[in-house]
Amino acid sequence: MKNKAVILGTNYYIGLSAIRCLGTEGVHTVAVDYSDEDTYGAKSKYLSERVISPHYKEDTRAFVDFLIDYAKMQDAKPVLIPCHDSYVEVIDDYFEEFKEHYLIPQTEAGLYTKLMNKGNLRHFAQELGMAVPETVGVDEDNFEEKVETIIKFPCIVKPVDSPTFVAKFRRKLFKVYNFDELNEVLAKVKEAGLEVIVQRIIPGFDDHMYTFDAYLNQDSKVTHWLTCQKFRQYPINFGASVYTVQKYIPELYEIGSKFLEATGYKGFAEIEFKKDEDTGNYYLIEVNVRITNFNHLIYTLGLNIPYITYRELTGNPVEPKAITTTTNRAFWYGYEDMLAVKDYVKTGQLSVKDIMKTYFRPKAYAIWDWKDPKPGINYSSMLIGKVAKKVFKR
Repeated sequence: MKNKAVILGTNYYIGLSAIRCLGTEGVHTVAVDYSDEDTYGAKSKYLSERVISPHYKEDTRAFVDFLIDYAKMQDAKPVLIPCHDSYVEVIDDYFEEFKEHYLIPQTEAGLYTKLMNKGNLRHFAQELGMAVPETVGVDEDNFEEKVETIIKFPCIVKPVDSPTFVAKFRRKLFKVYNFDELNEVLAKVKEAGLEVIVQRIIPGFDDHMYTFDAYLNQDSKVTHWLTCQKFRQYPINFGASVYTVQKYIPELYEIGSKFLEATGYKGFAEIEFKKDEDTGNYYLIEVNVRITNFNHLIYTLGLNIPYITYRELTGNPVEPKAITTTTNRAFWYGYEDMLAVKDYVKTGQLSVKDIMKTYFRPKAYAIWDWKDPKPGINYSSMLIGKVAKKVFKR
């Protein structure tokens, strides 16, 4: 295989999963990081090469030039695989330059960013007749009246640009219970120069969160897909998946494939839905336009998304496949699930008995793999070191 796979970001388990998915198939994998620190994914035995680049945010132009110079030195165009939203934004901002030197699924500049942008996503969805939570922009006329009569409290304040918001506030959103809290949050985000929307909370516990995970070929047709149900998130209620189970829900395919194909999307995407516990309707919450948190679960079920991407872009597509049975296999990120469980129990949302029952399913782990133990060992050492620092600071 002449084409290398360049993976952006191995300081998180998504990058580690991409390395394993490609390395097990004999693909030359290249990890690109801006630091040696805490990059446990780079310890994988499936990693072929590692390079340290300038920081993608602190010196974006140097980061872009670094990647382009690297591609120019190769015998064939590398396949570029971002594993974090911030990398996706950079690729979109310098799309034409990257497209000249790398193989990327998308062909329309700016589409990734449009789908990540909560305001644009809402308009996309409404045009296609997809249900989205009621939303009010902070600059709209009669803002307070609309919040009181349409949105109602409690409600959530969400960013339009998630990566920048998360980098600033270390959280995905704010939940507010009255106008005093709402105004306080709006003052914070205004001071930070960020744009937000106010949105109704769709009723239902965390297990009412579902995903449609799909790969679309260069004709923008869904060729590989499965559906999943979230059980626990961290931070609880509005966080990332820490315990998710594969469950076949054909209705999500009908909704999700129609939406992604209509946007002209190419490559892997994950649509996150919430099912209204009162009406049973599915509401579109967000779209992830890069490899997802529970990629390893998808891989263990027979859909190797990074390799499917690699094969199509290098001219040798994989046969279409869908998971159309319920396997009940779970993705489990043990460390953050432990933190989530503590908060679920503390707030009375789950009992210890409820939680214990879930651990008996077959699992796909976020980090640990007996065949590739070094990343897990390195990650454990990293956690122990952080805990020790906190203890000694006291």
